[in-house]
Amino acid sequence: MSKVVAVTGNEAVANALRQINPDVCAAYPITPQTDMMQRFASFVSDGKVKTELILVESEHSAMSACIGSAAAGGRVATATSGPGLALMWEMLFVASGMRLPIVMSVVNRSLSAPLNIHGDHSDAMGARDSGWIQLWSENAQEAYDNAIQAFRIAEHMDIRLPVMICLDGFIISHSIERIEYLDDDTVKNFVGEYKQLNPLLDTEHPVSYGPLILPDYYMEFRRAQAEVMTKVADVVLNVAKDFEKISGRKYGLFETYRLDDAEIGLVILNSAAGTSKDVIDEFRNKGIKAGLLKPRLYRPFPYEEIGEALKHLKAVCVLDRADAFGASYGPLFMDIASSIYHYKDKPILINKIYGLGGRDYMPEHAEIVLNELAEIAKTGKVKTFKEYIGVRE
Repeated sequence: MSKVVAVTGNEAVANALRQINPDVCAAYPITPQTDMMQRFASFVSDGKVKTELILVESEHSAMSACIGSAAAGGRVATATSGPGLALMWEMLFVASGMRLPIVMSVVNRSLSAPLNIHGDHSDAMGARDSGWIQLWSENAQEAYDNAIQAFRIAEHMDIRLPVMICLDGFIISHSIERIEYLDDDTVKNFVGEYKQLNPLLDTEHPVSYGPLILPDYYMEFRRAQAEVMTKVADVVLNVAKDFEKISGRKYGLFETYRLDDAEIGLVILNSAAGTSKDVIDEFRNKGIKAGLLKPRLYRPFPYEEIGEALKHLKAVCVLDRADAFGASYGPLFMDIASSIYHYKDKPILINKIYGLGGRDYMPEHAEIVLNELAEIAKTGKVKTFKEYIGVRE
């Protein structure tokens, strides 16, 4: 039986971790993730999980402890935000290069300088090519559901790769929403027993992790790592099918909203998708065929599937809650552009940077963008291909 509750995103993910009961969790506090690990620490101290909670001196050490624990043969989890993820950066590549199925919740936060503790996507976008699978969440329900599915995905014997679950700082992590918890036994049975693969503590079968690899073999290792990424999408979809059976909630590589017959569309990640959907409904009521695509699996990016979903549109705006300094466009825009570039007939693409440092994304911003797209679809003319919205001059 599911249980309807009113909880924050942090609380929802902490409860998912309680239900999963990992062997090891290494944690370091950083806003706006702190509350998540604090709640999980309470589960540890109250004896509600058997997890070995390792309190470390930095996020770099947290990921180092996770790597050692996963290599030893344990089911491992952690969480971080913003600068904490940046401090882990070296170890992110170690975790993925060693094919260790660590699950990490990333409560998305801006990066310094200047110092800002609020939510944007700069942290996870900076780590997007580190070899981790990334699942993104529109709300607390999706964050909870993604956390549960992430263990099945990471630990799949064809994958064995670490997974990030991304949720917006404060907007999701600290806002109270209605969500449905699955019961503990259902989650336990869904995730299943942890299956070790080449554990260091199996002294009868010694293995080496992270050995020195010189130019004669390093490239082959990297190609193998790239090849395993090609298997991820199918595993994500299969896990989602199984999850739908126990929850009734359907997940894919991405979500489309009123997109099938749309002429104009938005592409947007995480919480801002909900605001955009309401505005799309208003435009539909005015006879304007608007739609939305919200990526869920961001790495590996499902280029072919997203290209097929967008190719029929006349104009698309990709909204980025992060910037790529020195590049022409935001990071999500560049992936979307890559997904449609080879089509002869394709939509005109524009890019809007929004919500940096927790700046509100309001319905009027979506209205402005959709009106601009409608004009582009009608005339084929674009005033500017990249623009910051909601920013003071």
